[in-house]
Amino acid sequence: MTQNRATGQTGRSVVGAGIRQALASGDMVPGQRLIEQELSDTFHATRSSVREALQDLAAEGLVELIPRRGARVRVISVEEAIQITECRASLEGLCARRAAELATEEQRESLREIGARMREAVDAGALDTYSLLNRQLHDTVAQISGQKVAEALLGRLNAQMVRYQFRLSLRPGRPNQSLPQHLDIVDAIVAGDGAGAEAAARAHLDSVIEQLRATPDRTEPASRESVPLKV
Repeated sequence: MTQNRATGQTGRSVVGAGIRQALASGDMVPGQRLIEQELSDTFHATRSSVREALQDLAAEGLVELIPRRGARVRVISVEEAIQITECRASLEGLCARRAAELATEEQRESLREIGARMREAVDAGALDTYSLLNRQLHDTVAQISGQKVAEALLGRLNAQMVRYQFRLSLRPGRPNQSLPQHLDIVDAIVAGDGAGAEAAARAHLDSVIEQLRATPDRTEPASRESVPLKV
């Protein structure tokens, strides 16, 4: 029996959300071809919904539509990654300052817990866990800030940066370098120090930029044509 496929706005949203999640988790790689029929089968959506979702993702800078060749995950250069991070520094600084001013005691405690778990992950050498907590911390600060426009913009910028974030989190010594920076952000927000929180967030992103400048600029497409998604 043929399973009904999602259509219209529902199918479009399902496919778009699924591809964003695959990018965030590393199940999709830069340069990977995105084949309409495979995506349609994976997400149980019509091919027209897949095409609409790919157009949405192309507008967000996550997907590249190539005439007569279809779509692929967009490849970004190190220089573009640096420019994205410069934009993130301004937005994350704003969010950190507002979070320090607006956070409830419950939210401050949540940040303390994330910071403690990040420290434990670094001590245990659990780099994958640290990377996930890193993302959780940044997302939580943005949510607490209540700055919905900044949060949405950061979501789009961070999706494009996944490739470089993953590389940096696995560099020898990088977690030990970035952990104190993250804890500085947490401490300033918990203390209600808006200026300090903004300065700590900007200092952390400046450090990311320094690391990116030391990254070889490899912009070749992925070596695999397509990869089954985990959904």
